[in-house]
Amino acid sequence: MKRHRFHVGLRTVKTSVAIVVAMILVEPYGATSARLIFAMLGAMAVVQPTFKESLEACVTQIVGVIFGALAGVLLVELPTGPLTSVLLGVIFVITVYNLLPSAFSPSLPCFILVMVCTDAEMAPIGYALGRIWDTAIGLGVGMIINMAVFPYDNSRQIRETIEGLDKDLLLFLEDMFDGDTHLPGPGAMNDRIDALKSQLSIFANQRLLLHLRRQKRTLERYQACERKARELVSHLEVLSQLDRPGRLSGENRRRLAACGAKVAERRELD
Repeated sequence: MKRHRFHVGLRTVKTSVAIVVAMILVEPYGATSARLIFAMLGAMAVVQPTFKESLEACVTQIVGVIFGALAGVLLVELPTGPLTSVLLGVIFVITVYNLLPSAFSPSLPCFILVMVCTDAEMAPIGYALGRIWDTAIGLGVGMIINMAVFPYDNSRQIRETIEGLDKDLLLFLEDMFDGDTHLPGPGAMNDRIDALKSQLSIFANQRLLLHLRRQKRTLERYQACERKARELVSHLEVLSQLDRPGRLSGENRRRLAACGAKVAERRELD
């Protein structure tokens, strides 16, 4: 079995704080179980690594609450029993959600629909408006805490990946010119570049509120690094397909040595 190091991440802490704050804000309106649950769901959903993902979570939660509430209000008016209304409503909600992007889950609207249809003493419209308000409180609190308190920033991971590319390049050149008949391939560097691209996608979707200009300049610099790395790997792929590696000039040998590469003075092929 794999051993996993016990780790409490910053996003976990921020999610917990957002839930507690949302529950405190809901308290003056009457802290029923339903109010606390919807405030909690809103706060949990919106604490995401990037600003774009947080906005998507807000949209999906609000759409889910409104859609489930409207469906429940309409089905309550039908001359059917509560279970029949739930059956028809769940089929309707899931069918509609299958037409939406995968980020939209039918669980929340179905939950609201069941609550509206099965409680005969509930005022459907008042309940629906209350759940929208509770969810909005949770979403607002979660968004503020997520974006203002130590916003997620993967710059360090990007820098480490770029440093890893430097090391992979030196290892490639060491293997290329070590004088044996084996020529290296650029597979490790291609994997690093793919990882860098994924990290840059996350970085581009973040919003560092107090450093938007700096973030834009940093992103442009990182993207330039990725483009240069891909161009370099394309040249290395050509080198790795040669019948026999060339010999390093004295100048290039000194350059590689200055970068920390180990290139033998004497080679087997010589």
